[in-house]
Amino acid sequence: MNGAAFFLVVNFAVAMSFSAVFLVVARRSQSPAAARWLGAGYSVASLSAICELLVAYAGPAHIWALGAFATVLCGMVMLTVGIGEMYRRRVDARIIALFVSASLFLAYVIYDLPRSTLLQALLYQAPFALVLLAGALIVFLARDRTIIDRFLSILLLTSGLQFFAKAGLAVLFGAGTTAKDYVHTNYALISQSLSAVLMVAIGLTLLAKLVLEIMAAQRMESEIDILSGLLNRRGFDRRVEGLFAVSRDGQHAIILCDLDHFKQINDTHGHHAGDAVIEAFGARVRLCVPDGAFAGRLGGEEFALFLPRTSVDVAVQIAQRLRLETMSLRDLPPSIAVTASFGVASVSSEAGLAEAYRQADQALYRAKNSGRNRVMIAASGYGT
Repeated sequence: MNGAAFFLVVNFAVAMSFSAVFLVVARRSQSPAAARWLGAGYSVASLSAICELLVAYAGPAHIWALGAFATVLCGMVMLTVGIGEMYRRRVDARIIALFVSASLFLAYVIYDLPRSTLLQALLYQAPFALVLLAGALIVFLARDRTIIDRFLSILLLTSGLQFFAKAGLAVLFGAGTTAKDYVHTNYALISQSLSAVLMVAIGLTLLAKLVLEIMAAQRMESEIDILSGLLNRRGFDRRVEGLFAVSRDGQHAIILCDLDHFKQINDTHGHHAGDAVIEAFGARVRLCVPDGAFAGRLGGEEFALFLPRTSVDVAVQIAQRLRLETMSLRDLPPSIAVTASFGVASVSSEAGLAEAYRQADQALYRAKNSGRNRVMIAASGYGT
């Protein structure tokens, strides 16, 4: 077995390994269809290695050579479809069918052209290049691209362009007089080694993106209070810390909230009624919270809202609206009347966050002592 044949076997094993991993990841992925397409793409593309070996050591060469071309092309198309699914850009199936059909017809037509000529090499390599360049374009046009997205777009661009480079290498080193000769040429060794490196690089990058999405989703789930649908204390604190990490200056507002007589609701109507109140209140909070703000359930009947770049006056208006909305919660037994008390404070730095919480809590305490169902402002002595 020469070097090129060895790389064909290695490429087959690597591609099948990636296929299996993608199919396993699909079970937990936030983009299961994308992971399945990627797995199928690697699986189909791996068959090209078998076809190439059959071209060299079995016959008929014409059929297996077209099979090698078709499996690589279809595998790459599946990868591009998977990338489109990952980035929410679906590729029209009619365009795919037309492109694949035209490419296969082209491969059939040019099979008898003199090998190692620039025309034959460019026509052979162009469909592969176009597929990967289409994948690079999908990633490049994606919104909110991260570092891994930028790296993937560059990697796909490089992989697409290297097929044009392969055409030049085929002319320079020679791809053999016939298809059977390919596996015994230096060009085959260079081509298959390049394919191995890029195949692994693309596979690892795509896999990393899928795994990072899974980790982000699990972290999000761990930061959500299941009953209210709001952030739990850990999630709420992380959001506040994250905001100050990127925006240290500015006037922000904190609203602390407590449902009035919640223990009495539990004692009188049962914990299922209390759970219904928490669920209904959480849904109402999500409707009232403005864009860019976040709300959390700190525990029991205690809630908090953090309003970035918001004045105290605006925060009081939001709290007042939520207070009125609380009095008309739906889907609750008619005998349950729910009200809430609120404390509002301002904060302009992370260093003053603890003091702002303390002041908001004192304002909430005054709202409770003043008859409940009202909004109080920290250190102001008046409420609404």
